[in-house]
Amino acid sequence: MVSVDLTSFHHHDLFLRLNRSYPSLHKASHDYGSGRVPSIPSFALKSNVFIYNGHMPEILLRTKLYVPPLRPNLVSRPRLIERLDQGLQLGAKLTLISAPAGFGKTTLASEWVGSLRLHAVKESQTKYQASWLSLDENDNDLARFLTYFIAALNQNEGFESPLGEGVLSVLQSSQSAPTEAFLTSLINEITAIPNRMIFVLDDYHVISSSEVDEALIFLLEHLPQQLHLAVVTRKDPNLPFARLRARGQLTELRAIDLRFSTSEAAKFFNEIMSLNLAEEDITALDSQTEGWIAGLQLAAISMQGQKDTTRLIKSFTGSHRFVLDYLIEEVLNQQHVSVQTFLLQTAILRRLTGSLCDALTGEDNGQETLERLEHANLFIIPLDEERRWYRYHHLFAELLQQRLKHTYPNLIRDLHSKAAGWHETNGDFHEAIHHAIAMDDTKTATRLIEKGALEALERSDLRFILNWVDRLPDTALESSPWLFLYHTWALLISGQVDVAASRLENTEWILELNSADESRKQEMFGYIAGSKALLCLWQRDYENGINLANQALEKLPENHWVRGYCAIVLGGTFAGVGNLGEAISAFVESSSVGKASGNKLLEVSSACNHAYVLELEGHLQQAIKIYQDAFLIAERDGREIPVAGYIYIDLARLLYELDELGLASQHLKKGNKLCRQLMDGRAEKIGHLLLARVQLAQGDVVNALNSIKNAEKAYPGQETSFDLRGGEYAQIRLWLKEKNL
Repeated sequence: MVSVDLTSFHHHDLFLRLNRSYPSLHKASHDYGSGRVPSIPSFALKSNVFIYNGHMPEILLRTKLYVPPLRPNLVSRPRLIERLDQGLQLGAKLTLISAPAGFGKTTLASEWVGSLRLHAVKESQTKYQASWLSLDENDNDLARFLTYFIAALNQNEGFESPLGEGVLSVLQSSQSAPTEAFLTSLINEITAIPNRMIFVLDDYHVISSSEVDEALIFLLEHLPQQLHLAVVTRKDPNLPFARLRARGQLTELRAIDLRFSTSEAAKFFNEIMSLNLAEEDITALDSQTEGWIAGLQLAAISMQGQKDTTRLIKSFTGSHRFVLDYLIEEVLNQQHVSVQTFLLQTAILRRLTGSLCDALTGEDNGQETLERLEHANLFIIPLDEERRWYRYHHLFAELLQQRLKHTYPNLIRDLHSKAAGWHETNGDFHEAIHHAIAMDDTKTATRLIEKGALEALERSDLRFILNWVDRLPDTALESSPWLFLYHTWALLISGQVDVAASRLENTEWILELNSADESRKQEMFGYIAGSKALLCLWQRDYENGINLANQALEKLPENHWVRGYCAIVLGGTFAGVGNLGEAISAFVESSSVGKASGNKLLEVSSACNHAYVLELEGHLQQAIKIYQDAFLIAERDGREIPVAGYIYIDLARLLYELDELGLASQHLKKGNKLCRQLMDGRAEKIGHLLLARVQLAQGDVVNALNSIKNAEKAYPGQETSFDLRGGEYAQIRLWLKEKNL
């Protein structure tokens, strides 16, 4: 966002802020006069709803809440089910099922849940309901985790009203509250329900967030007797297992418990897979694989159709990894040649769908083959209920890629090229660029980034440009003048002024490369002049800034988004010399261009500059009204987008002046989080320093010090006082508070 500071009538500042279009769930207007933040209406958890994770919305994925169905060829594990039931009888709070991939953790948990639904727990005869949540990496966001957690709880029947509606309302609004407050409210609601519940958190190894760990720890410490937690994971999470174990509150199953016994292996090979192996062959194979269920499954597949299974079994040696390498090779060799070819040709894909597979294989049976692989349980996982998108099991994909690299190394580049082309045609530039970079095709990657960069720039998704250009060689932009300019603008708008300044020292070569197309050359001149004008405003070179802005305006068509930034340059210059009326007119013009061009970041920047001029004139209520209206601008498809972070921070400064300290603190925390998502260190720095002022006013010296430290982490660069727009001298204010003269 570009925002002008007018600490005096003779000085101003320009803040450029970065937007990534990850919208939040809802936006409602705020009654700032009363200091009241409206709540968001509750919603029915039994239908499709939006989940809010602090910065983007998405439809709640119902399949994350379903207990995985048991396969018909399941080897039942009664000895393990009995141990799990025993933990319930003894009053354990937590069940831990922890083992490496392929040990049947999820299958066991699913079987246990099924048994509890059918039968009462022995002796106590207590009937249990079950909730299930399959975790993924996105659940490291605490708000998302809690939303899904509550949704999973509400999959059970018999509640007079859905659990956690109040918590969800706060999570979806712009309010901020301690995690313990959320959980305390939820725990109190759970204590009132009549039934006992088992809650399974599957794939907890994807969680790396300390916030989620701490939330679970708090829940465990205060767990109501109605609820029992079960964690299924490949590695032990950061939970207090030692304390729970010492108190007798932990039931745990590990790899040594989960591996197949000889009798279970015999049942699997002879009853399920119909291999009719001799007892000594089963014992040998079970010993060599150490009961690793995935390894046994692969061994069984490789032995189908083999006459001399004893010889094959005796050839298995080594650790799990080496056995798996061997079994994968044997599995591939046992498949029809068309299946082998399909697996290898599609091994490079992170997600698979029928037409994409067809593009790589040159066949027209991709969807049919994917469905056959799923039915054959060949390590392929459906990603949607319609069975349109799949992925390979991660370990299986890695081994397929190793096999492809070893067997057909010259094929890999062509496969990536075809994948890049398919994704480009289907509008997925991220995946297209991923494959171009994977095949070291800098030219194609540069072209694809350039193709998506203008749209990203116009919708304020600067992260797309900044992140992907960072993956290119330093010389890549020399052959792509348009991407050079788009990237320079992204640097300027995100406040990376020094880097942009060095880029703009020599721009003659850009025009020379585009001398043939006169209309494009004129537009390019407008881009260059506009970016230099914006740089001048950063550097407070008003005279050159005005000249360059006017030059850009002459070259650019009406309502071009760059014209809006030129208007901000003019408005900032007027403001710098104390001509506030002309400054407001320029900011209104800039806002109009932002609206016409669909550039949300430009429109919000203009509104905030306008409001700040009114603020410095003393028209606080008028400024508040503009900030409130700006929240409506910072929406896409009815949902708040991250550019609203700038509004939260600017408005918090006014709330501080009006002594609405609690509301100001909430706004600053929300604004800082959004600006962090935008990679806008300068804006986040301002937010942290303003938060330090609020905390000092509240007498919270410890957190004020933390906020000052966070400000330096967000943007270590030095600023002049009017750069900080209300956040000046936070460290000095702290020293004064401490009487540290």
